Amino acid sequence: MRAHVRDAIERWLEAERDQLPLWLPVALGGGIVAWCALPDPHAWEAAMLALAAAALAALAVARHGRAGRALAIGATLAALGIALIWWRAERVAQPVLARPAIGAFTARVDAIDPLAARGLVRLTLHPLPDAATPAKTPLPPVLRVNLQQADVPAGLSLGATIRLGARLMPPPPPDVPGAYDFARIAWFTGLGATGRGYAPVTIVAPGGGGEGGLRAALSHHIQANLPGSAGGIADALATGNEGAITQADSDAMRRAGLAHLLSVSGLHITAVVGGVMLVTLRLLALWPWLALRVRLPLVAAGAGAAAAIGYTLLTGSQVPTIRSCVAALLVLAAMTIGREAVTLRLVATGAMVVLLVAPEAVIGPSFQLSFAAVTAIIALHEHPGIRGGFAPREEGWGRRLLRGTASLLFTGLIVELALFPIALFHFHKAGLYGALANIVAIPLTTFAVMPFEALALLFDLVGLGAPFWWLAGRALAALLWIAHVTADAPGSLAMLPAMPGGAYALIAAGGLWIALWRTRWRRLGAVPLAAGIVWALLTPAPDLLVTGDGRHLAVRMGDGKLALLRDRTGQYTQDMMAENAGFDGIPYALEDQPEAQCSMDLCRVTRHAGGRDWHILATRSAYSVDFAALIAACRAADIVISDRRLPRGCTPTWLKLDAPVLARTGGLAITLAGAHVTTVNDPTDRHPWVAARQPASTVPAPRRHTRWRRPYQARTSDPGVARNK
Repeated sequence: MRAHVRDAIERWLEAERDQLPLWLPVALGGGIVAWCALPDPHAWEAAMLALAAAALAALAVARHGRAGRALAIGATLAALGIALIWWRAERVAQPVLARPAIGAFTARVDAIDPLAARGLVRLTLHPLPDAATPAKTPLPPVLRVNLQQADVPAGLSLGATIRLGARLMPPPPPDVPGAYDFARIAWFTGLGATGRGYAPVTIVAPGGGGEGGLRAALSHHIQANLPGSAGGIADALATGNEGAITQADSDAMRRAGLAHLLSVSGLHITAVVGGVMLVTLRLLALWPWLALRVRLPLVAAGAGAAAAIGYTLLTGSQVPTIRSCVAALLVLAAMTIGREAVTLRLVATGAMVVLLVAPEAVIGPSFQLSFAAVTAIIALHEHPGIRGGFAPREEGWGRRLLRGTASLLFTGLIVELALFPIALFHFHKAGLYGALANIVAIPLTTFAVMPFEALALLFDLVGLGAPFWWLAGRALAALLWIAHVTADAPGSLAMLPAMPGGAYALIAAGGLWIALWRTRWRRLGAVPLAAGIVWALLTPAPDLLVTGDGRHLAVRMGDGKLALLRDRTGQYTQDMMAENAGFDGIPYALEDQPEAQCSMDLCRVTRHAGGRDWHILATRSAYSVDFAALIAACRAADIVISDRRLPRGCTPTWLKLDAPVLARTGGLAITLAGAHVTTVNDPTDRHPWVAARQPASTVPAPRRHTRWRRPYQARTSDPGVARNK
């Protein structure tokens, strides 16, 4: 029986031998993901030793078979992935600001990024020694501040030395479980602090680098000719800078499934390379002597490769752009030697390059969305049934148009299905009509917006670009109209509050299994895929979200509404709370809800969940309240939440979340029905960006995904609590 199973596996791998190299980046990326999931160096070392042992065991048990070699190579690459990301995290280590600080300092300007839609300019600074006002808190070598455009001094340029005041803070962790982890991103970019600068900003010594180089000059030129979000999209297509797109238009593009058009990736690189090759070929063909003696397609391919590299550098060398540039270069190389160009091996090679250069990219949405889309497209069209069904053939123009439209629609649908769980996991929302919108938006961008913009920039050299800017503006207006119509359609957005990491891993594993294999065994991928989907859908939404500072509380009411504790909550916090709660819309005010009783200083909410009533008490002002009344209110509550230290006599029946506790736990998500608490901070987590903000002597109390239970005792008291003035 054992020999029969071994022989079946060997026959299967022999039939799939052309697909085995596709799993090399998967194994390497799996090791990187394992390093991010495991908590500390001891676990990382144990994982590498276990993988090494598995590789040796596979070679020893099946020394003459393909299965043993495949398992050994995969385990070795996974171990190398752990070592690679560990080495990368240590190599990029930079000091991080120890605590929030405010004051004036002198710094060198290393980068200038305008955020026109928000009226801000973002500066990346290198602080310099300042003997006049020694800092009480040492500043990290790299920090980033936002300045109001009105406070930016005239003549500010790269390399300039400036003096300014700023409110600085360490790169923040996620506000609530599942939110954006800026601390991790900042660690790998070497950023030690962020904040807001304030006037006066003085230029101590001018710089010689201009106001950001060619990229900044191009951004200014485009936005001067196309104001508003149209210019912001045109700027994003040319330079990768999305700062001039308004929040409303950016949200519409995302809800409509068109956000990928704003990120310079395969579509844009293909358009640039194809355009440069076409123009180069046509111009060189005008010289008969050269056309008869030189392989013009090879020359055109070289020009296209140079254009791809230059465009990648111009747009900031983001992960999707690097992947697309590598893919374009490989396609051009394959074309020159007469090989099939677009294959999954091309995608695997691009993934390996990105992982070796920036291994941390694998856990980011940009890498996952980019490679998932391309993998889905190529895997779909490599299927014999799809290739035969949509292949060109002799037929009338009507049937040809219908076949092409069906191909675009079906491809778009498959891509949307591939990207759907990724968007839900990272952003907690995903558009449902993206396949339909992209049928019009992609050709509009490729054959109208980008050519008109390129012609406008070209003719601006002789002062004749105005007509092309007008045409580009009309095309961009049409693109924004498509985005808003699609985004405003009923049911255009799917929301999911929190997808467990295990469910997402099952979905990813099932999707890769289906996409990368070719025999009937690929169907087994449907099992983990379906299990992950069911797990994600059955995970309940949190009833309470509490930020790590205790100032903001979001409560899911009985009718499904989301209500916020404080009246004056910023737009960012509103959006963050709504996304992580899976709520589509603007959160309501808690004091307006019938289940809540609020004063100037306190709110008490009653929520029915799990067959019982839960009483939640939260402070909402900085004023002190009557001690006796506060103690009585605490005893009548199951959960008490405050951004300050509460007296020892405040003893709710279940959870007391005041400033000292929240400092250890970070933000929390609470599901009342299962009495389940998820925290941002994990006391066992020793990743470098976590260790930088958690000294070794600090031992946080609760662990991630810990259940806290206490017997419930019903209590009643007068809801009124008086303020001590």
